[in-house]
This record gives sequence, structure tokens and C-alpha cells, in this order.
Amino acid sequence: MKILFIGDVVGRPGRVALASRLDRLVDRNNIDLVVVNGENAAAGFGLTADLAREFYDLGVDVLTSGNHIWDKREIYDYLDSQKRLLRPANYPAGLPGRGHGVFSTSAGIKVGIINLEGRVFMNNLECPFRTADALVDELRQQTPVILVDFHAEATSEKAALGCYLDGRVSALVGTHTHVQTADERILPSGTAYITDVGMTGSRDSVIGIRKELAVEKFLSLLPVRFEVAKKDATVCGVVLTIDEETGRATAIERVLEEIQD
Repeated sequence: MKILFIGDVVGRPGRVALASRLDRLVDRNNIDLVVVNGENAAAGFGLTADLAREFYDLGVDVLTSGNHIWDKREIYDYLDSQKRLLRPANYPAGLPGRGHGVFSTSAGIKVGIINLEGRVFMNNLECPFRTADALVDELRQQTPVILVDFHAEATSEKAALGCYLDGRVSALVGTHTHVQTADERILPSGTAYITDVGMTGSRDSVIGIRKELAVEKFLSLLPVRFEVAKKDATVCGVVLTIDEETGRATAIERVLEEIQD
């Protein structure tokens, strides 16, 4: 089976870029399940219920997220009601939403998906390694095919979790840094890994934000109101090929689609 995972969609330019390329990517790669990280879809910060439905209408099967999922308070009730939208599982108990689930392809293949957030240079959350232990054990009772979206800052933390879960999950894909890395590979025990799948949004930017505003922030150290950049969008992600019987990955291929204005 094949899973298409698309990295952090940033603002309207990212949404438009995804809409223009998704059908082509699905058809060209014979995709069975589409997963998108949508935490930056609402003007770069957060997600709304309307935008989530917009993704579903495009053909997205599951939405994952990260630290920015909490930026729009209107999403809180939706997190509880919509099982196709995940937030990181290692936030404190009792918060809205869920961090994992089992989803089925049109052919009836079950896919477990876990959303986790890193702790290095980020929030002081529950341990993603120990959280993963419990959730992987739970999901493997239903399916050997398990995908982890690890939304983390530090490359070392992402690589370490990939090694820790090697052979127990089908794939671990990194999100959050918005820069696609060139280290995609199959780990020794059969887990597909990439440190960061990259973002879907303006390439003529600083990780999706207007570059002049980001430069001003670094020069002045003063508060700057960030705005999403609009030019030269790209669609970034990976195509994962997985043996549905064993759960082992057999291939991981980067996606980088440039859309010139």
C-alpha cells in the first residue's frame, strides 16, 4: 500500500498549492491514504473547522498537527468531535481531542496513525518515547501498519525516536521545521524515516513567513506581526510504500512540487 504524507501547510498559499497538486500526486503514485499536517493552515498559525473540512473535500483522509493546533480556540470542540483530526498525544490528559487513531483505506486496509510532539526547545510535555511505547502496543493489536508524525524541533530527538521505534512502526516522519531534509531512508528493521518532510507554502519566504518581517524580527528583537508569504509555493511531503501484511516499509520517496507564480 502507499501513503502520501504532506508537510505543514502554511496559510492560503499552501492550501491553494495543495489543491492544485493533490489529485495529480494521488493518481501518479497510486495513493491509498492521504495524511496532511494542517496546523499552520489558518494564516500560518492554527486550524479552523472550516479549513479542516476544506482539506477533507480535497481528498485528505487524516489531518495531523503540532504545537500550533491550540492557536485557534474555535478548534477545541471540533477536536473532540472529529476523529480524522489528530493533535499530539503527549499533551496532558483531559485536553480536547486525541493523538492517535486507526483509519481505513478504500480497500479496507487499516492504518494506525500517531501524532507526537518533541520536547527539546519546545513544550515540557510527557515523554514522546514512552507515550509512543503505549500507543504502538495498542495499535499493533489492530494493524501492523503504523505511521508516526513527530512534530519536533531538534533533529537529534527525531533521529533518536526513529531508531527507538525502528521495526515497531512502518514510518516516522518529522514535521515542524518547515525545511525538507534529504535523509529519507529505510532503517535497519524496516521503518521508513525522514527528519522533516518540509512545508507546503511559499518558498520565497522564511519558513512560510514574509522574509522581510522575519529579518526585521532577528535584527530588532522586537515583536513583529508575522504574515504568510505568497510567492512561489511548493508542495512538500513523502510517498511511503508499506507491506500491509508485515507493516515494514519498502520505500520512501520525497515529494517536492514547485508552483511558479
